[in-house]
Amino acid sequence: MQEEHQNVIILGSTGSIGTQALDVIARHRDRFEVAGLAAGGSHVDMLAEQAATFNVPVVVVADPAAVKPLREALDARGAQATQIRAGQREVVALAGIGAPVVLNGITGSIGLEPSIAALQADSQLALANKESVVAGGHLLFDAQTRENQINPVDSEHSAIWQSLRSGTHAEVSKLIVTASGGPFRGWTREQMRNVTPQQALNHPTWNMGPVVTINSSTLMNKGLEVIEASRLFDIAPDNIEVTVHPQSIVHSMVEFRDGATICQASPPDMRLPIALGLSAPDRMGNVAKACDWTKAAEWTFEPLDNEAFPAVDLARRCLKASEKHTTVLNAANEQAVHAFLNGVIGYLDIVPTVADVIDAMDAQLSAKPLFESVEEVEQLEREARARADEHIATIGKTKNL
Repeated sequence: MQEEHQNVIILGSTGSIGTQALDVIARHRDRFEVAGLAAGGSHVDMLAEQAATFNVPVVVVADPAAVKPLREALDARGAQATQIRAGQREVVALAGIGAPVVLNGITGSIGLEPSIAALQADSQLALANKESVVAGGHLLFDAQTRENQINPVDSEHSAIWQSLRSGTHAEVSKLIVTASGGPFRGWTREQMRNVTPQQALNHPTWNMGPVVTINSSTLMNKGLEVIEASRLFDIAPDNIEVTVHPQSIVHSMVEFRDGATICQASPPDMRLPIALGLSAPDRMGNVAKACDWTKAAEWTFEPLDNEAFPAVDLARRCLKASEKHTTVLNAANEQAVHAFLNGVIGYLDIVPTVADVIDAMDAQLSAKPLFESVEEVEQLEREARARADEHIATIGKTKNL
């Protein structure tokens, strides 16, 4: 049977998620049409090529300075009819035009407002922007106009989402989020003392942006995923476990009350969760390779070393405290990661910096734990980043003594 043709908006089209989403759509041009693209504006030629290839009518760049070179690049590719809009408000407006599907592949909390706009416009939101959940808290979920409006695109949450089809919410015992363990799996904290950015960016399985890759190495990424899983699937923090699975074949699991554990397994390829995010509840063919059962393989699982990698426990603590705590966790961590990448602080300073910022702000956050607006989220993030920068500057001075 011929599937219904759907318009899709891609936010963050020049990033890893966006480019792979367009690869999926290229294989299913009879099913999807790209109605709009949004990107930061730092990859003008790539964005112009995407717009020309998919005959996109509207392209939005967050950076107004990118408009002129983008216009030139589009015209050079024969895409004179493509409209260009600029600024973050236009990104939000594009997300909220009411397209059947909006894929949010934006990196960072700047993706929260477009997520809310898409939900309020009754679009199906294929969500790869974890900050929408981690930083936005109830503001994101209050924006939903109907049930089952969010399709998780992170591989772990897509795996849980798929596995949850096997039972009701009341039958769930726990969620098990898998982690590759990153490049320092099995290392002690002492062994990680002199880790360089180059070492931390050498992920054994996934090819991701620098911040996400560093987060994966510290396992802060897994802590953020615990927060996201708890809120997306309404599961208590104590009922979510993390297990280290270096092969990255089992992407996460759901344990049910009768003792059954259901997992989703496939070779590591983000096109699979992206495709399901676009097409759910249907599955499409010609997306990604399946496991090869004619070859011997070994899947191993081991407990997380919370002493060497304290980020997951810190994230769990923030999740239990309030949505404002998780917002500060994310913002302070981003500042610490950038400081490490720039050589200002050491690798083992990243998570303690985040913990110190949270401790310093704890009373303030606990006094009024819920957000009232996106503007309040942004204000708290600015404060958290400023406090993190102050702490980082102190560490930098100490290193230079």
